[in-house]
Amino acid sequence: MSTTRQQSTGPSRFWRDSWTLIRPYWTSEEKTAAWILLLVIIAMTLTSVYMDVLFNRWYNLFYDALQAKNKLAFFHQMWRFCVLATIYIVIGVYATYLTQMLQVRWRRWLTDSYLQQWLADRTYYRLQLVNGGTDNPDQRISEDLRMFVDQTLSLSLGLLNAVVTLIAFVGILWGLSGALEIGLNGSRYLLYGYMVWVAMAYATVGSWLTHLIGRPLIGLNFAQQRFEADFRFNLVRFRENAEGVALYHGEKDELRGFRARFTEVFSNWWRIMRRQKLLNFYTSGYGQVAIIFPFLVAAPRFFSGALLLGGLMQTANAFGNVQRSLSWFINAYSGTGPNTGFAGWKASVERLTSFHNNVLATRLRRVSHARLTRRSGTEGRLDLQHVDLLLPNGTPLLSDASLSLDPGARILIRGASGSGKSTLFRALAGIWPFGRGSIVEPARFDALFLPQRPYFPLGTLREAVCYPAPPDRFTDAQVSDALSAVGLPQLQSRLDESSNWTLQLSGGEQQRVAFARALLHQPGWLFLDEATSHLDEADQARLYDLLLRSLKDSTIVSIAHRSELARYHPVRIDLRSTADGSHTLTEARQALPAVSVGSA
Repeated sequence: MSTTRQQSTGPSRFWRDSWTLIRPYWTSEEKTAAWILLLVIIAMTLTSVYMDVLFNRWYNLFYDALQAKNKLAFFHQMWRFCVLATIYIVIGVYATYLTQMLQVRWRRWLTDSYLQQWLADRTYYRLQLVNGGTDNPDQRISEDLRMFVDQTLSLSLGLLNAVVTLIAFVGILWGLSGALEIGLNGSRYLLYGYMVWVAMAYATVGSWLTHLIGRPLIGLNFAQQRFEADFRFNLVRFRENAEGVALYHGEKDELRGFRARFTEVFSNWWRIMRRQKLLNFYTSGYGQVAIIFPFLVAAPRFFSGALLLGGLMQTANAFGNVQRSLSWFINAYSGTGPNTGFAGWKASVERLTSFHNNVLATRLRRVSHARLTRRSGTEGRLDLQHVDLLLPNGTPLLSDASLSLDPGARILIRGASGSGKSTLFRALAGIWPFGRGSIVEPARFDALFLPQRPYFPLGTLREAVCYPAPPDRFTDAQVSDALSAVGLPQLQSRLDESSNWTLQLSGGEQQRVAFARALLHQPGWLFLDEATSHLDEADQARLYDLLLRSLKDSTIVSIAHRSELARYHPVRIDLRSTADGSHTLTEARQALPAVSVGSA
């Protein structure tokens, strides 16, 4: 996996990147429903702030009733509190519910969009080849998109709430503060609304210190996500290759690898813990002082008799609302954990931006460096015209290959290990981007490619056998007959069983299933890359005989090193070395007659 670190971007670049991620959904086909939901949530947010204002007034009336020992007023305010609390609870519950609804709709749209970009033009494959700096794309799409959506809504709605609360309570606090008389050089000055200024100073200093202490968490959170994903990827890869590890007795080496990966997780987590500890010390102290601070500031007016108990409590509540609004940055910055708040959100934006940019760069590179062109012709042949194939680092692998594959032909492509047979197979499939020349497809290129290691999607055996077609395309009888024909009748009763079939089936059984796919799909062009490498010669002969009988009119192109396959292919193409270290194609007709259909 890549260990490339994402470099920090400047503030203006970061906000541009953030807007690039946010804007598409709000201008998409779902924009009407999204904006309606958002406006309703905003309206509920504004209403909740208004409810806070009503509660603030209630504080004054309630505590004044207590101080006056007015029993009637006391119970009236208790009833009023119940009404206000009920409305507040309903608004809070539905605001949360609608926010979650918007979150899941936005995440669904973004996930689908990112999946389409990642899968389009086989970008996922090319990203792997060129190592574009995108580690763990699965984590980008699953975890980072979720975090981005959740935190974007949480932070933006929190900021809105803070701004509206500040506007609503600054006037209240200003009126309750009165004027503070200050003596300076023998003169007396009046500072109006002094508690507002105190709250602003308190929050400003607190926000600056929070930024100073918490800033390193952004880079640490970014690295932690990558280390966690790398460790998880190693565990998944080990599970998928358990048999190979067991055969090599490689448990000790795997354990060393696991420990090395987890050491990165562990070490970076300790760095996060230490930094988070400093931030928590500060924010906890800040929050505790904020509880008593307004009482200390308002105490002179209370003890002078300018404020009653209700006025004091209302002032403390108003001060708390203003201070919390101005301290929104502190709470947003620290969040409730190492991957939340502004630090976690900024890290997720940077990870998604790097993924998005690498996907676009890979697709752009494909267009701007598309020297190996592919187009549809008017004839039935598949033509390679002066094709050069290169490794990703530019090393030539196949030079000036020109070849015509006629429809209905049986062609065997052979060559030494490392001569580029599988790369040629990928180029014929249209997934190898490194090269020059032109590949002209037949007007109707109904092709199926069977690699040496077949791919098995997670799901039922029926889905695996029918892949890549949906399982309802074929009847039960067709699927069962195909399995029986390739020598797997024991699997017929397991068609609806879900499992990880890559682990359940042996290499030979997996290759038999691939042949069953060919029987079901009946492709006009069938390409096989070492597709019988896990089978013995007798089974290989039976399967090829089956193909020749079942796909009489199809073109069959086999890439293999086994000489026994020559008898099934009248046309043989050899990859031979050239002076510059690359290879070229040499076509030859079979000296001996090919095996007739139906022979063993």
